[in-house]
Amino acid sequence: MQVLKLINIGKVYGSKKSIKQYMALKNISFEVMEGEFIGVMGPSGSGKTTLLNILGSIDKPTTGRLIMGDKDITSLNKKQLAKHRIENIGFIFQDYNLLETMTLKENIILPLALSGHKPGVMEDKLKKISKNMGITKVLGKYPYEVSGGEQQRAAACRALITNPKIILADEPTGNLDSKSGKDLLELLSFINNEYKTTILMVTHDVFAASYCEKIMFIRDGEIYNELYAGNNKKEFFDSIIDVMSVLGGE
Repeated sequence: MQVLKLINIGKVYGSKKSIKQYMALKNISFEVMEGEFIGVMGPSGSGKTTLLNILGSIDKPTTGRLIMGDKDITSLNKKQLAKHRIENIGFIFQDYNLLETMTLKENIILPLALSGHKPGVMEDKLKKISKNMGITKVLGKYPYEVSGGEQQRAAACRALITNPKIILADEPTGNLDSKSGKDLLELLSFINNEYKTTILMVTHDVFAASYCEKIMFIRDGEIYNELYAGNNKKEFFDSIIDVMSVLGGE
């Protein structure tokens, strides 16, 4: 089942009247199927963040269409886009984006509260998901009172609690040490397998990318190459390194 479809997406920064215009994305077209775990890689300035912002309806494309289900997301107004983001998209950011004035519990259930869910429903969902993520004992703590790994798990819970159609992860291991980063990647794999959740992850980390089943490489705003994971993880890992060395990735 198709979750997302991009049709000739382009993004230009700068108005038509301005002397300088920058084309961040050029005719990007691809489909995201239900249950896929996709990685997006490329050198700095290649268009990865712009693509993620458009997929998350944070930014609008200059040209092209973004389809989710039977809806053309590019035609929605601001109010409709806000509703779409809350109901259909989960976000996991490099810096967690947890509100420091709220406990982990309050951060996690915030999307449900914004959607008008009843307290009993929120508690039931919270109990189940926090248990699966192993953070039940720290729900009453504030973000600054817990480890980076626990903050990232809380962010994952918040992304999952609305049962989104897709989770968008922006460099999710970037601020974590090697052990916490590996733990998070195992967690994303668990989410993908256990919940059948579709995940699209932007990363510059080859090790992180090796957890994906498919990788799209972007260069100068265009899709340069695609790789698919086979049964041999080391071969997949080596193939990622080969492509990134050609692209000049970090």
